[in-house]
Amino acid sequence: MKTAKFSIGQVVRHRLFPFRGIIFDVDPEFANTDEWYEAIPADVRPRKDQPFYHLLAENSETEYIAYVSEQNLLEDRSGEPVRHPQIGEMFDKMADGHYEPKRQSRH
Repeated sequence: MKTAKFSIGQVVRHRLFPFRGIIFDVDPEFANTDEWYEAIPADVRPRKDQPFYHLLAENSETEYIAYVSEQNLLEDRSGEPVRHPQIGEMFDKMADGHYEPKRQSRH
């Protein structure tokens, strides 16, 4: 099994499409539906045997959740904040601009 290149809280951007986001979960290999996978055009369909990342994503028009293969992600070095409305539920923004997962309190 491959080790994930990116980590939770890291800001990344898509290699082919104009969106970026914060990673909030990682699947070691593809773990979505076959219907979702088959809906991706064959010429850009990623391999299943790699990590896939769940992102709090944004583009110029909206915010959403994205599921993206490792091969299609690049580190976002813009330093620009991500505007997704769920960030505050999952992350604290640090003074240096990176995002740390919120600690979960357990009873």
